[in-house]
Amino acid sequence: MSVYSMTGFASAVASVPEHSGDASDDAESSSATRSAASTASKSPTGGVGAELRSVNSRFLDLSFKLSDEFRALEPALRDLLTASFRRGKIELKMQPQRPVETAWPQPQADQLHSLARLEGMVQNWLPKATPLSVNEIMNWCRTAGPIAKLEDVALDACRQSIEGLLEARQREGKRLVAILVEKLNGLKALAEQATPLVPQAVQRQQERFVQRYKEALEAVGGSITEEAAQERALSEAAAYALRIDVDEELTRLKAHLDEIARLLKKGGEVGKRLDFLIQELHREANTLGSKAAALELTQISVEMKVLIEQMREQVQNIE
Repeated sequence: MSVYSMTGFASAVASVPEHSGDASDDAESSSATRSAASTASKSPTGGVGAELRSVNSRFLDLSFKLSDEFRALEPALRDLLTASFRRGKIELKMQPQRPVETAWPQPQADQLHSLARLEGMVQNWLPKATPLSVNEIMNWCRTAGPIAKLEDVALDACRQSIEGLLEARQREGKRLVAILVEKLNGLKALAEQATPLVPQAVQRQQERFVQRYKEALEAVGGSITEEAAQERALSEAAAYALRIDVDEELTRLKAHLDEIARLLKKGGEVGKRLDFLIQELHREANTLGSKAAALELTQISVEMKVLIEQMREQVQNIE
């Protein structure tokens, strides 16, 4: 299963199939309906253009910019989008596309008959009503004719756009996974570097304590035995070791890194879980920095925070 990004763009054009009575023509027009690249030029009847844009969001946020012909389709379009996406701010734009040379289609007999009947009915009730002009008749025939056909075509254009957006988000997801894996490897390397530094810091501090107590012993003229000074130095070194022990933090950090690697390999809807794990990584890196007793550990903590912040920025874009 792949990891999907929440950012992407896709567009599609679906055309109105023509029905000439020839089976080969029907097959060709049906094929053209599924082809976003060639439909606009092959279908003189017109078509529907759809665009989908997606950016990151904590939840699924849908917005629609539809021409008047497709307002009634919003519930169906919403169902298509919610069935395909879980997170992201997604905007759908949709409008009819009619070639310029077919802006005035041939009026159909049933359309003219309906207009004549309606005009006669109006004039019976309103004798002074102005008769319809040729321009008004042609406009009505152009807008009223293919609307029923455009509904199915609009849904088809939306499906094509969804497929394109899913493919774009999947490609972007692969790129994000590669970036995150690189950061994971960097964090694992830093954790390995930090592991032996704590015992070394404890050893250095213990030697420092012993040296100081020896100097104190010499300063007081031997009123304190060397064994007592040595015991006191070792006791303070042990307490110091407990204060700076980060073994538990490093263990948890490595466990979080392993879980992130597992989720990236598994794929699917992992964005929210990754976001939580990134927060936990940041917590462990902060604790490591606060307990750091050596400059090397402080530097490692800072480098970890930089990598974790870079991961957080990328995880915000994962579904």
